[in-house]
Amino acid sequence: MATHTAKDDSSQQVGEKKDFKRQDADKVYPSGPKFILLIISAFTAMFLVSLDKMIITTAIPQITDEFQSKGHVGWYGTAYLLTNCAFQLVFGKLYKFLPVKTIFVASLLLFEAGSAICGVAPNSIALIFGRVIAGLGAGGILPGVMMIIVYAIPLHKRPKYQGFFGALFGVASVLGPTVGGAFTTHVTWRWCFYINLPIGLPVMALIFFLLDIPDQPGTESSLEHRLKQVNILGFICLVPGIICLCLVLQYGGTTYNWNDGRIIALFVVSFVLLIAFALVQLWLPDQAILPPRIFIQRSIASGFWVSLCVGAHQTIFLYYLPIWFQAILGKPAVESGIDLLPMVLLTAAAAILNGQLVSAIGYYTPSLIIGVCLTAIGAGLLTTFGVDSSQGKWIGYQILYGLGLGLASQAPNMAAQAVLAKQDVAIGASLMFFAQTLFGAIFVSVGQNVLDNQLTDRLRDIPGMNHDLINKSTGATSILDNIDTKYRALALEAYNDALRVVFQVALYMTCLALPGALALEWRSVKKNGPAKKPDTNHAEKGLMNSSEQKASAPRVEESMQQAAGCSAADESKFTDGDVAVAASRSEATHVATQSQGKIA
Repeated sequence: MATHTAKDDSSQQVGEKKDFKRQDADKVYPSGPKFILLIISAFTAMFLVSLDKMIITTAIPQITDEFQSKGHVGWYGTAYLLTNCAFQLVFGKLYKFLPVKTIFVASLLLFEAGSAICGVAPNSIALIFGRVIAGLGAGGILPGVMMIIVYAIPLHKRPKYQGFFGALFGVASVLGPTVGGAFTTHVTWRWCFYINLPIGLPVMALIFFLLDIPDQPGTESSLEHRLKQVNILGFICLVPGIICLCLVLQYGGTTYNWNDGRIIALFVVSFVLLIAFALVQLWLPDQAILPPRIFIQRSIASGFWVSLCVGAHQTIFLYYLPIWFQAILGKPAVESGIDLLPMVLLTAAAAILNGQLVSAIGYYTPSLIIGVCLTAIGAGLLTTFGVDSSQGKWIGYQILYGLGLGLASQAPNMAAQAVLAKQDVAIGASLMFFAQTLFGAIFVSVGQNVLDNQLTDRLRDIPGMNHDLINKSTGATSILDNIDTKYRALALEAYNDALRVVFQVALYMTCLALPGALALEWRSVKKNGPAKKPDTNHAEKGLMNSSEQKASAPRVEESMQQAAGCSAADESKFTDGDVAVAASRSEATHVATQSQGKIA
Protein backbone atom coordinates (compact mmCIF):
# COMPACT_ATOMS: atom_id res chain seq x y z
CA MET A 1 0.00 0.00 0.00
CA ALA A 2 1.46 3.30 -1.04
CA THR A 3 1.43 6.13 1.48
CA HIS A 4 2.06 9.82 1.47
CA THR A 5 2.09 12.32 4.32
CA ALA A 6 1.61 16.05 4.58
CA LYS A 7 4.94 16.14 6.45
CA ASP A 8 6.68 14.87 3.33
CA ASP A 9 5.33 17.87 1.45
CA SER A 10 7.45 20.24 3.55
CA SER A 11 10.66 18.54 2.41
CA GLN A 12 9.94 17.90 -1.27
CA GLN A 13 7.90 19.49 -4.01
CA VAL A 14 4.28 18.39 -4.00
CA GLY A 15 3.18 16.86 -7.27
CA GLU A 16 6.23 14.72 -8.01
CA LYS A 17 3.94 11.71 -7.65
CA LYS A 18 0.73 11.53 -9.62
CA ASP A 19 -0.97 9.01 -7.34
CA PHE A 20 -1.41 10.41 -3.86
CA LYS A 21 -2.59 7.97 -1.21
CA ARG A 22 -2.37 10.53 1.55
CA GLN A 23 -4.45 13.67 1.95
CA ASP A 24 -3.70 14.84 5.46
CA ALA A 25 -1.31 14.37 8.32
CA ASP A 26 -0.70 10.82 9.53
CA LYS A 27 -3.44 9.36 7.30
CA VAL A 28 -3.17 6.29 5.09
CA TYR A 29 -5.84 5.48 2.51
CA PRO A 30 -6.35 1.88 1.39
CA SER A 31 -5.88 1.01 -2.26
CA GLY A 32 -6.21 -1.87 -4.69
CA PRO A 33 -8.22 -5.02 -3.82
CA LYS A 34 -8.31 -4.08 -0.14
CA PHE A 35 -10.04 -0.80 -0.93
CA ILE A 36 -12.54 -2.45 -3.30
CA LEU A 37 -13.49 -5.19 -0.83
CA LEU A 38 -13.77 -2.70 2.03
CA ILE A 39 -16.11 -0.35 0.16
CA ILE A 40 -18.23 -3.21 -1.21
CA SER A 41 -18.56 -4.63 2.31
CA ALA A 42 -19.54 -1.29 3.82
CA PHE A 43 -22.12 -0.57 1.11
CA THR A 44 -23.52 -4.09 1.37
CA ALA A 45 -24.05 -3.60 5.11
CA MET A 46 -25.85 -0.33 4.42
CA PHE A 47 -27.97 -2.00 1.72
CA LEU A 48 -29.06 -4.79 4.10
CA VAL A 49 -30.12 -2.24 6.73
CA SER A 50 -32.10 -0.25 4.16
CA LEU A 51 -33.68 -3.42 2.78
CA ASP A 52 -34.64 -4.67 6.23
CA LYS A 53 -36.66 -1.55 6.95
CA MET A 54 -39.20 -2.28 4.19
CA ILE A 55 -38.90 -6.01 3.45
CA ILE A 56 -41.36 -7.02 6.15
CA THR A 57 -44.27 -4.95 4.83
CA THR A 58 -45.50 -7.55 2.32
CA ALA A 59 -44.85 -10.43 4.74
CA ILE A 60 -47.01 -9.10 7.59
CA PRO A 61 -50.31 -10.73 6.47
CA GLN A 62 -48.76 -14.22 6.48
CA ILE A 63 -46.94 -13.58 9.76
CA THR A 64 -50.16 -12.53 11.49
CA ASP A 65 -51.95 -15.58 10.09
CA GLU A 66 -49.25 -17.94 11.41
CA PHE A 67 -48.96 -16.37 14.86
CA GLN A 68 -52.60 -15.24 15.17
CA SER A 69 -51.22 -11.84 16.13
CA LYS A 70 -53.22 -9.20 14.30
CA GLY A 71 -52.90 -6.92 17.33
CA HIS A 72 -49.10 -6.89 16.95
CA VAL A 73 -49.03 -5.69 13.34
CA GLY A 74 -47.84 -2.21 14.22
CA TRP A 75 -45.04 -3.51 16.42
CA TYR A 76 -43.29 -5.43 13.64
CA GLY A 77 -42.26 -2.17 12.04
CA THR A 78 -42.25 0.04 15.13
CA ALA A 79 -39.89 -2.16 17.16
CA TYR A 80 -37.21 -1.83 14.48
CA LEU A 81 -37.81 1.88 14.03
CA LEU A 82 -37.70 2.70 17.76
CA THR A 83 -34.23 1.35 18.47
CA ASN A 84 -32.84 2.34 15.07
CA CYS A 85 -33.86 5.96 15.49
CA ALA A 86 -33.21 6.26 19.23
CA PHE A 87 -29.64 4.93 19.12
CA GLN A 88 -28.29 6.66 16.01
CA LEU A 89 -27.06 9.73 17.89
CA VAL A 90 -25.68 7.53 20.66
CA PHE A 91 -23.63 5.51 18.18
CA GLY A 92 -22.41 8.73 16.61
CA LYS A 93 -20.94 9.63 20.00
CA LEU A 94 -19.50 6.15 20.58
CA TYR A 95 -17.61 6.28 17.29
CA LYS A 96 -15.75 9.31 18.59
CA PHE A 97 -14.37 7.72 21.77
CA LEU A 98 -14.19 4.00 20.97
CA PRO A 99 -12.41 2.19 18.12
CA VAL A 100 -14.42 2.43 14.89
CA LYS A 101 -13.85 -1.21 13.95
CA THR A 102 -15.05 -2.44 17.36
CA ILE A 103 -18.27 -0.43 17.27
CA PHE A 104 -19.03 -1.22 13.62
CA VAL A 105 -18.46 -4.98 13.95
CA ALA A 106 -20.51 -5.00 17.18
CA SER A 107 -23.34 -3.21 15.34
CA LEU A 108 -23.21 -5.76 12.53
CA LEU A 109 -23.24 -8.58 15.08
CA LEU A 110 -26.34 -7.14 16.77
CA PHE A 111 -28.07 -6.73 13.40
CA GLU A 112 -27.26 -10.32 12.41
CA ALA A 113 -28.33 -11.67 15.80
CA GLY A 114 -31.63 -9.81 15.56
CA SER A 115 -32.21 -11.18 12.05
CA ALA A 116 -31.50 -14.73 13.24
CA ILE A 117 -33.94 -14.35 16.15
CA CYS A 118 -36.63 -13.10 13.76
CA GLY A 119 -35.99 -15.99 11.38
CA VAL A 120 -36.41 -18.70 14.01
CA ALA A 121 -39.05 -16.87 16.08
CA PRO A 122 -41.59 -19.36 17.49
CA ASN A 123 -44.11 -16.64 18.31
CA SER A 124 -44.92 -12.99 17.76
CA ILE A 125 -43.18 -11.76 20.93
CA ALA A 126 -39.90 -13.37 19.87
CA LEU A 127 -40.21 -11.77 16.44
CA ILE A 128 -40.72 -8.34 17.98
CA PHE A 129 -37.72 -8.88 20.26
CA GLY A 130 -35.61 -9.80 17.24
CA ARG A 131 -36.71 -6.62 15.48
CA VAL A 132 -35.64 -4.59 18.52
CA ILE A 133 -32.14 -6.13 18.45
CA ALA A 134 -31.82 -5.71 14.67
CA GLY A 135 -32.89 -2.08 14.90
CA LEU A 136 -30.31 -1.45 17.62
CA GLY A 137 -27.57 -2.80 15.36
CA ALA A 138 -28.85 -0.84 12.38
CA GLY A 139 -28.55 2.35 14.43
CA GLY A 140 -24.79 1.88 14.51
CA ILE A 141 -24.27 0.64 10.96
CA LEU A 142 -25.24 3.76 8.98
CA PRO A 143 -22.95 6.22 10.82
CA GLY A 144 -20.30 3.49 10.78
CA VAL A 145 -20.46 3.25 6.99
CA MET A 146 -19.95 7.00 6.85
CA MET A 147 -16.87 6.69 9.06
CA ILE A 148 -15.45 4.03 6.75
CA ILE A 149 -15.99 6.33 3.77
CA VAL A 150 -14.24 9.17 5.59
CA TYR A 151 -11.18 7.10 6.47
CA ALA A 152 -10.98 5.12 3.23
CA ILE A 153 -11.56 7.85 0.63
CA PRO A 154 -10.06 11.36 0.26
CA LEU A 155 -12.60 14.16 0.59
CA HIS A 156 -12.39 15.25 -3.05
CA LYS A 157 -13.27 11.70 -4.18
CA ARG A 158 -16.03 11.00 -1.68
CA PRO A 159 -18.93 12.52 -3.67
CA LYS A 160 -18.51 9.76 -6.29
CA TYR A 161 -19.04 7.09 -3.65
CA GLN A 162 -21.63 9.13 -1.78
CA GLY A 163 -23.71 9.00 -4.95
CA PHE A 164 -23.69 5.20 -4.86
CA PHE A 165 -24.63 5.40 -1.18
CA GLY A 166 -27.76 7.38 -2.03
CA ALA A 167 -28.57 5.15 -5.01
CA LEU A 168 -28.42 1.94 -2.96
CA PHE A 169 -30.55 3.46 -0.22
CA GLY A 170 -33.28 4.41 -2.71
CA VAL A 171 -33.23 1.08 -4.55
CA ALA A 172 -33.42 -0.89 -1.29
CA SER A 173 -36.46 1.09 -0.15
CA VAL A 174 -38.48 -0.13 -3.13
CA LEU A 175 -36.82 -3.50 -3.60
CA GLY A 176 -37.61 -4.47 -0.01
CA PRO A 177 -41.37 -5.05 -0.40
CA THR A 178 -40.83 -6.85 -3.73
CA VAL A 179 -38.22 -9.23 -2.28
CA GLY A 180 -40.33 -9.75 0.83
CA GLY A 181 -43.36 -10.58 -1.27
CA ALA A 182 -41.37 -13.05 -3.37
CA PHE A 183 -40.00 -14.86 -0.30
CA THR A 184 -43.41 -14.94 1.35
CA THR A 185 -45.14 -16.28 -1.75
CA HIS A 186 -42.59 -18.82 -3.00
CA VAL A 187 -40.61 -19.90 0.11
CA THR A 188 -41.44 -18.58 3.58
CA TRP A 189 -41.59 -15.18 5.25
CA ARG A 190 -38.70 -16.26 7.48
CA TRP A 191 -36.32 -15.79 4.56
CA CYS A 192 -36.98 -12.06 4.81
CA PHE A 193 -34.64 -12.29 7.81
CA TYR A 194 -32.51 -15.32 6.92
CA ILE A 195 -31.27 -13.46 3.83
CA ASN A 196 -29.22 -11.18 6.09
CA LEU A 197 -27.13 -14.07 7.46
CA PRO A 198 -25.33 -15.49 4.38
CA ILE A 199 -24.64 -11.94 3.18
CA GLY A 200 -24.02 -10.17 6.46
CA LEU A 201 -21.63 -12.65 8.08
CA PRO A 202 -19.02 -12.49 5.25
CA VAL A 203 -19.35 -8.71 5.32
CA MET A 204 -18.62 -8.73 9.04
CA ALA A 205 -15.54 -10.91 8.49
CA LEU A 206 -14.20 -8.68 5.71
CA ILE A 207 -14.69 -5.54 7.80
CA PHE A 208 -12.92 -7.19 10.74
CA PHE A 209 -9.83 -8.11 8.72
CA LEU A 210 -9.68 -5.19 6.26
CA LEU A 211 -10.73 -2.14 8.26
CA ASP A 212 -7.65 -0.39 9.61
CA ILE A 213 -8.58 2.96 11.11
CA PRO A 214 -6.18 4.69 13.50
CA ASP A 215 -7.52 5.32 16.97
CA GLN A 216 -9.40 8.58 17.29
CA PRO A 217 -8.00 11.34 19.54
CA GLY A 218 -9.12 10.44 23.05
CA THR A 219 -9.15 6.65 22.56
CA GLU A 220 -5.71 6.39 24.17
CA SER A 221 -7.26 7.14 27.58
CA SER A 222 -8.66 4.47 29.90
CA LEU A 223 -11.94 2.75 29.07
CA GLU A 224 -13.49 4.18 32.24
CA HIS A 225 -12.58 7.72 31.20
CA ARG A 226 -13.93 7.18 27.68
CA LEU A 227 -17.23 5.79 28.95
CA LYS A 228 -17.64 8.91 31.07
CA GLN A 229 -17.41 10.95 27.87
CA VAL A 230 -20.47 9.15 26.47
CA ASN A 231 -22.77 11.26 28.67
CA ILE A 232 -24.97 8.65 30.36
CA LEU A 233 -27.41 11.29 31.63
CA GLY A 234 -28.05 12.48 28.08
CA PHE A 235 -28.51 8.87 26.97
CA ILE A 236 -31.09 8.27 29.72
CA CYS A 237 -33.07 11.30 28.52
CA LEU A 238 -32.70 10.80 24.75
CA VAL A 239 -33.56 7.14 24.20
CA PRO A 240 -36.79 6.96 26.27
CA GLY A 241 -37.80 10.37 24.91
CA ILE A 242 -37.47 9.22 21.29
CA ILE A 243 -39.24 5.92 22.06
CA CYS A 244 -42.19 7.73 23.66
CA LEU A 245 -42.39 10.13 20.71
CA CYS A 246 -42.38 7.27 18.20
CA LEU A 247 -45.14 5.51 20.15
CA VAL A 248 -47.24 8.68 20.08
CA LEU A 249 -46.79 8.90 16.30
CA GLN A 250 -47.48 5.20 15.81
CA TYR A 251 -50.75 5.05 17.74
CA GLY A 252 -52.02 8.63 17.97
CA GLY A 253 -55.00 9.27 15.72
CA THR A 254 -55.12 5.65 14.53
CA THR A 255 -55.29 3.06 17.32
CA TYR A 256 -56.15 5.72 19.92
CA ASN A 257 -57.63 9.19 19.64
CA TRP A 258 -55.27 12.12 20.11
CA ASN A 259 -57.11 13.08 23.31
CA ASP A 260 -56.71 9.59 24.79
CA GLY A 261 -54.99 9.66 28.18
CA ARG A 262 -52.30 7.21 27.06
CA ILE A 263 -51.34 9.33 24.06
CA ILE A 264 -51.29 12.52 26.11
CA ALA A 265 -49.15 10.88 28.81
CA LEU A 266 -46.64 9.57 26.26
CA PHE A 267 -46.44 12.97 24.60
CA VAL A 268 -45.83 14.78 27.91
CA VAL A 269 -43.14 12.29 28.96
CA SER A 270 -41.48 12.59 25.54
CA PHE A 271 -41.55 16.39 25.67
CA VAL A 272 -40.07 16.54 29.19
CA LEU A 273 -37.32 14.02 28.41
CA LEU A 274 -36.28 15.70 25.16
CA ILE A 275 -36.18 19.12 26.82
CA ALA A 276 -34.07 17.57 29.58
CA PHE A 277 -31.78 16.09 26.91
CA ALA A 278 -31.29 19.51 25.33
CA LEU A 279 -30.48 21.05 28.72
CA VAL A 280 -27.96 18.30 29.45
CA GLN A 281 -26.21 19.02 26.15
CA LEU A 282 -25.88 22.69 27.17
CA TRP A 283 -24.84 21.84 30.71
CA LEU A 284 -22.16 19.30 29.71
CA PRO A 285 -21.04 20.44 26.24
CA ASP A 286 -17.74 18.51 26.37
CA GLN A 287 -19.56 15.23 27.01
CA ALA A 288 -22.65 15.98 24.94
CA ILE A 289 -24.09 13.29 22.65
CA LEU A 290 -24.94 16.16 20.33
CA PRO A 291 -22.37 18.89 21.09
CA PRO A 292 -23.89 22.38 20.68
CA ARG A 293 -20.79 23.54 18.79
CA ILE A 294 -21.61 20.98 16.08
CA PHE A 295 -25.35 21.55 15.87
CA ILE A 296 -25.11 25.35 15.64
CA GLN A 297 -22.54 25.17 12.85
CA ARG A 298 -24.25 26.75 9.84
CA SER A 299 -23.86 23.86 7.40
CA ILE A 300 -24.82 21.25 10.00
CA ALA A 301 -27.96 23.13 11.09
CA SER A 302 -28.93 23.74 7.45
CA GLY A 303 -28.19 20.14 6.49
CA PHE A 304 -30.28 18.89 9.42
CA TRP A 305 -33.23 20.96 8.24
CA VAL A 306 -32.88 19.72 4.66
CA SER A 307 -32.55 16.11 5.90
CA LEU A 308 -35.73 16.23 7.95
CA CYS A 309 -37.63 17.74 5.01
CA VAL A 310 -36.25 15.10 2.63
CA GLY A 311 -37.12 12.32 5.08
CA ALA A 312 -40.66 13.67 5.34
CA HIS A 313 -41.58 14.09 1.67
CA GLN A 314 -39.65 11.05 0.44
CA THR A 315 -41.38 8.77 2.94
CA ILE A 316 -44.82 10.13 2.11
CA PHE A 317 -44.40 9.34 -1.58
CA LEU A 318 -42.82 5.92 -0.92
CA TYR A 319 -45.75 4.94 1.31
CA TYR A 320 -48.72 6.63 -0.34
CA LEU A 321 -47.98 6.50 -4.07
CA PRO A 322 -48.42 2.68 -3.99
CA ILE A 323 -51.78 3.24 -2.28
CA TRP A 324 -52.78 5.55 -5.14
CA PHE A 325 -51.77 2.88 -7.67
CA GLN A 326 -53.77 0.23 -5.83
CA ALA A 327 -56.87 2.17 -4.84
CA ILE A 328 -57.27 4.46 -7.87
CA LEU A 329 -55.74 2.45 -10.71
CA GLY A 330 -56.73 -0.94 -9.27
CA LYS A 331 -53.26 -2.48 -9.44
CA PRO A 332 -52.10 -5.38 -7.22
CA ALA A 333 -49.67 -4.70 -4.37
CA VAL A 334 -46.56 -6.11 -6.06
CA GLU A 335 -47.21 -4.18 -9.28
CA SER A 336 -47.73 -0.97 -7.33
CA GLY A 337 -44.19 -1.32 -6.03
CA ILE A 338 -42.87 -1.82 -9.54
CA ASP A 339 -44.68 1.34 -10.63
CA LEU A 340 -42.39 3.31 -8.30
CA LEU A 341 -39.38 2.39 -10.44
CA PRO A 342 -39.41 5.64 -12.47
CA MET A 343 -38.85 7.61 -9.28
CA VAL A 344 -36.37 5.16 -7.76
CA LEU A 345 -34.27 4.63 -10.88
CA LEU A 346 -34.00 8.36 -11.54
CA THR A 347 -33.10 8.98 -7.91
CA ALA A 348 -30.33 6.40 -8.14
CA ALA A 349 -29.03 7.63 -11.50
CA ALA A 350 -29.11 11.28 -10.43
CA ALA A 351 -27.31 10.49 -7.17
CA ILE A 352 -24.51 8.67 -9.00
CA LEU A 353 -24.12 11.32 -11.71
CA ASN A 354 -24.26 14.09 -9.14
CA GLY A 355 -21.44 12.43 -7.23
CA GLN A 356 -19.28 12.56 -10.34
CA LEU A 357 -20.26 16.20 -10.94
CA VAL A 358 -19.47 17.31 -7.39
CA SER A 359 -16.10 15.59 -7.55
CA ALA A 360 -15.39 17.51 -10.76
CA ILE A 361 -16.52 21.00 -9.73
CA GLY A 362 -15.93 20.68 -5.99
CA TYR A 363 -19.18 22.23 -4.73
CA TYR A 364 -22.25 20.30 -3.56
CA THR A 365 -24.47 23.29 -2.70
CA PRO A 366 -25.52 24.14 -6.30
CA SER A 367 -26.83 20.64 -6.96
CA LEU A 368 -28.67 20.72 -3.63
CA ILE A 369 -30.46 23.95 -4.54
CA ILE A 370 -31.34 22.66 -8.02
CA GLY A 371 -32.46 19.33 -6.56
CA VAL A 372 -34.74 20.95 -3.97
CA CYS A 373 -36.36 23.07 -6.69
CA LEU A 374 -36.92 20.01 -8.90
CA THR A 375 -38.44 18.00 -6.04
CA ALA A 376 -40.83 20.87 -5.34
CA ILE A 377 -41.89 21.03 -9.00
CA GLY A 378 -42.21 17.25 -9.21
CA ALA A 379 -44.17 17.06 -5.95
CA GLY A 380 -46.46 19.83 -7.16
CA LEU A 381 -47.20 17.86 -10.32
CA LEU A 382 -47.84 14.69 -8.31
CA THR A 383 -50.58 16.53 -6.39
CA THR A 384 -52.49 16.90 -9.67
CA PHE A 385 -53.16 13.16 -10.05
CA GLY A 386 -56.71 12.29 -11.02
CA VAL A 387 -58.68 9.10 -11.49
CA ASP A 388 -58.03 9.35 -15.23
CA SER A 389 -54.34 10.35 -15.11
CA SER A 390 -52.43 8.73 -17.95
CA GLN A 391 -49.42 6.47 -17.59
CA GLY A 392 -47.25 9.15 -19.17
CA LYS A 393 -48.18 11.61 -16.43
CA TRP A 394 -47.48 9.44 -13.42
CA ILE A 395 -44.23 8.21 -14.95
CA GLY A 396 -43.06 11.67 -16.03
CA TYR A 397 -43.92 13.35 -12.74
CA GLN A 398 -42.07 10.65 -10.80
CA ILE A 399 -39.03 11.10 -13.04
CA LEU A 400 -38.89 14.82 -12.29
CA TYR A 401 -39.29 14.29 -8.56
CA GLY A 402 -36.76 11.44 -8.51
CA LEU A 403 -34.22 13.53 -10.42
CA GLY A 404 -34.44 16.28 -7.82
CA LEU A 405 -34.29 13.81 -4.95
CA GLY A 406 -31.12 12.24 -6.32
CA LEU A 407 -29.45 15.64 -6.61
CA ALA A 408 -30.45 16.76 -3.12
CA SER A 409 -30.38 13.74 -0.84
CA GLN A 410 -26.63 13.34 -0.19
CA ALA A 411 -25.59 16.99 0.14
CA PRO A 412 -26.17 17.17 3.93
CA ASN A 413 -23.85 14.21 4.49
CA MET A 414 -21.22 15.78 2.25
CA ALA A 415 -21.53 19.01 4.23
CA ALA A 416 -20.90 17.12 7.48
CA GLN A 417 -17.71 15.67 6.01
CA ALA A 418 -16.53 18.98 4.59
CA VAL A 419 -17.00 21.19 7.66
CA LEU A 420 -16.30 18.84 10.58
CA ALA A 421 -13.11 17.32 11.90
CA LYS A 422 -12.81 13.62 11.14
CA GLN A 423 -13.56 12.51 14.68
CA ASP A 424 -16.81 14.53 14.59
CA VAL A 425 -18.06 13.26 11.22
CA ALA A 426 -19.86 10.28 12.79
CA ILE A 427 -21.85 12.68 15.00
CA GLY A 428 -22.71 14.91 12.04
CA ALA A 429 -23.66 11.96 9.83
CA SER A 430 -25.75 10.30 12.55
CA LEU A 431 -27.56 13.61 13.04
CA MET A 432 -28.53 13.65 9.34
CA PHE A 433 -29.66 9.99 9.44
CA PHE A 434 -31.56 10.69 12.65
CA ALA A 435 -33.42 13.59 11.02
CA GLN A 436 -34.42 11.50 7.99
CA THR A 437 -35.45 8.48 10.08
CA LEU A 438 -37.40 10.33 12.76
CA PHE A 439 -39.23 12.72 10.46
CA GLY A 440 -39.89 9.92 7.99
CA ALA A 441 -41.69 8.12 10.82
CA ILE A 442 -43.47 11.30 11.87
CA PHE A 443 -44.82 11.98 8.42
CA VAL A 444 -45.96 8.43 7.79
CA SER A 445 -48.25 9.00 10.77
CA VAL A 446 -49.10 12.52 9.60
CA GLY A 447 -50.01 11.15 6.19
CA GLN A 448 -52.15 8.41 7.72
CA ASN A 449 -54.04 10.89 9.90
CA VAL A 450 -54.57 13.26 6.97
CA LEU A 451 -55.82 10.40 4.80
CA ASP A 452 -58.20 9.09 7.48
CA ASN A 453 -59.65 12.53 8.18
CA GLN A 454 -60.00 13.37 4.50
CA LEU A 455 -61.70 10.06 3.73
CA THR A 456 -64.12 10.52 6.61
CA ASP A 457 -65.05 14.02 5.43
CA ARG A 458 -65.32 13.16 1.73
CA LEU A 459 -67.13 9.81 2.01
CA ARG A 460 -69.67 10.73 4.67
CA ASP A 461 -72.33 11.79 2.16
CA ILE A 462 -72.16 8.60 0.09
CA PRO A 463 -75.30 6.50 0.78
CA GLY A 464 -74.69 3.29 2.70
CA MET A 465 -71.15 4.25 3.68
CA ASN A 466 -70.03 2.60 6.93
CA HIS A 467 -67.90 5.17 8.75
CA ASP A 468 -66.51 2.59 11.19
CA LEU A 469 -65.13 0.78 8.15
CA ILE A 470 -63.23 3.92 7.13
CA ASN A 471 -61.60 4.25 10.53
CA LYS A 472 -60.72 0.56 10.97
CA SER A 473 -59.77 -0.40 7.43
CA THR A 474 -56.15 -1.43 6.91
CA GLY A 475 -56.29 -2.12 3.18
CA ALA A 476 -55.95 0.30 0.31
CA THR A 477 -58.96 -1.04 -1.56
CA SER A 478 -61.11 -2.54 1.21
CA ILE A 479 -63.10 0.68 1.63
CA LEU A 480 -63.99 0.86 -2.05
CA ASP A 481 -64.85 -2.85 -2.15
CA ASN A 482 -67.63 -2.29 0.38
CA ILE A 483 -69.33 0.54 -1.51
CA ASP A 484 -72.31 -0.03 -3.75
CA THR A 485 -71.30 -0.24 -7.41
CA LYS A 486 -73.43 2.72 -8.49
CA TYR A 487 -71.60 4.97 -6.02
CA ARG A 488 -68.14 3.58 -6.79
CA ALA A 489 -67.19 6.44 -9.14
CA LEU A 490 -68.00 9.07 -6.50
CA ALA A 491 -66.08 7.16 -3.86
CA LEU A 492 -63.11 6.75 -6.18
CA GLU A 493 -63.02 10.49 -6.82
CA ALA A 494 -63.22 11.16 -3.08
CA TYR A 495 -60.39 8.71 -2.37
CA ASN A 496 -58.24 10.33 -5.06
CA ASP A 497 -58.85 13.81 -3.62
CA ALA A 498 -57.95 12.56 -0.13
CA LEU A 499 -54.64 11.18 -1.40
CA ARG A 500 -53.93 14.44 -3.21
CA VAL A 501 -54.15 16.25 0.13
CA VAL A 502 -51.58 13.80 1.53
CA PHE A 503 -49.33 14.57 -1.44
CA GLN A 504 -49.78 18.28 -0.72
CA VAL A 505 -48.21 17.72 2.71
CA ALA A 506 -45.16 16.33 0.91
CA LEU A 507 -45.20 19.37 -1.40
CA TYR A 508 -45.09 21.71 1.59
CA MET A 509 -42.05 19.88 2.94
CA THR A 510 -40.20 20.13 -0.38
CA CYS A 511 -40.77 23.89 -0.33
CA LEU A 512 -39.65 24.18 3.29
CA ALA A 513 -36.34 22.52 2.35
CA LEU A 514 -35.38 25.48 0.14
CA PRO A 515 -34.34 27.88 2.96
CA GLY A 516 -32.05 25.19 4.34
CA ALA A 517 -30.51 24.59 0.91
CA LEU A 518 -29.89 28.31 0.39
CA ALA A 519 -28.32 28.61 3.86
CA LEU A 520 -25.81 25.80 3.29
CA GLU A 521 -22.25 27.06 3.04
CA TRP A 522 -20.41 26.87 -0.27
CA ARG A 523 -17.54 24.61 0.73
CA SER A 524 -15.41 22.89 -1.88
CA VAL A 525 -14.40 19.25 -1.48
CA LYS A 526 -11.50 19.87 -3.87
CA LYS A 527 -9.59 22.15 -1.50
CA ASN A 528 -7.81 19.14 -0.13
CA GLY A 529 -7.65 17.18 -3.32
CA PRO A 530 -4.33 16.15 -4.85
CA ALA A 531 -1.95 19.08 -4.74
CA LYS A 532 -0.69 20.30 -8.09
CA LYS A 533 2.99 20.72 -8.88
CA PRO A 534 3.92 24.34 -8.21
CA ASP A 535 4.83 26.58 -11.12
CA THR A 536 8.34 27.55 -10.00
CA ASN A 537 8.89 29.81 -13.02
CA HIS A 538 5.82 31.82 -12.11
CA ALA A 539 6.94 31.89 -8.49
CA GLU A 540 10.34 33.26 -9.46
CA LYS A 541 8.78 36.00 -11.55
CA GLY A 542 6.41 36.92 -8.78
CA LEU A 543 9.23 37.21 -6.27
CA MET A 544 11.58 39.45 -8.29
CA ASN A 545 10.57 42.43 -6.21
CA SER A 546 13.07 41.98 -3.39
CA SER A 547 11.46 44.37 -0.95
CA GLU A 548 8.10 42.63 -1.29
CA GLN A 549 9.81 39.27 -0.89
CA LYS A 550 11.61 40.31 2.29
CA ALA A 551 8.38 41.63 3.78
CA SER A 552 6.39 38.48 3.05
CA ALA A 553 8.96 35.78 3.86
CA PRO A 554 9.13 36.47 7.63
CA ARG A 555 5.33 36.28 7.86
CA VAL A 556 5.29 32.92 6.10
CA GLU A 557 8.12 31.64 8.29
CA GLU A 558 6.31 32.84 11.42
CA SER A 559 3.09 31.11 10.32
CA MET A 560 4.93 27.84 9.75
CA GLN A 561 6.62 28.07 13.14
CA GLN A 562 3.25 28.61 14.78
CA ALA A 563 1.78 25.67 12.88
CA ALA A 564 4.73 23.48 13.90
CA GLY A 565 4.12 24.37 17.52
CA CYS A 566 0.51 23.17 17.55
CA SER A 567 -0.18 20.46 20.08
CA ALA A 568 -1.62 17.11 19.13
CA ALA A 569 -4.92 18.13 20.68
CA ASP A 570 -5.11 21.21 18.49
CA GLU A 571 -4.21 19.19 15.41
CA SER A 572 -7.09 16.83 16.07
CA LYS A 573 -9.50 19.74 15.69
CA PHE A 574 -8.40 20.50 12.15
CA THR A 575 -10.84 19.75 9.36
CA ASP A 576 -9.73 18.32 6.02
CA GLY A 577 -9.67 21.86 4.66
CA ASP A 578 -7.37 23.05 7.45
CA VAL A 579 -4.89 20.31 6.65
CA ALA A 580 -4.97 21.23 2.97
CA VAL A 581 -4.27 24.90 3.75
CA ALA A 582 -1.34 23.94 5.97
CA ALA A 583 0.06 21.71 3.23
CA SER A 584 -0.29 24.46 0.62
CA ARG A 585 1.47 26.93 2.93
CA SER A 586 4.29 24.42 3.38
CA GLU A 587 4.54 24.10 -0.38
CA ALA A 588 4.58 27.90 -0.85
CA THR A 589 7.34 28.28 1.72
CA HIS A 590 9.43 25.64 -0.04
CA VAL A 591 9.06 27.42 -3.40
CA ALA A 592 9.78 30.81 -1.85
CA THR A 593 12.94 29.47 -0.23
CA GLN A 594 14.18 28.09 -3.54
CA SER A 595 13.37 31.34 -5.31
CA GLN A 596 15.16 33.41 -2.66
CA GLY A 597 18.28 31.35 -3.21
CA LYS A 598 18.14 31.93 -6.96
CA ILE A 599 17.50 35.66 -6.56
CA ALA A 600 20.38 35.99 -4.14
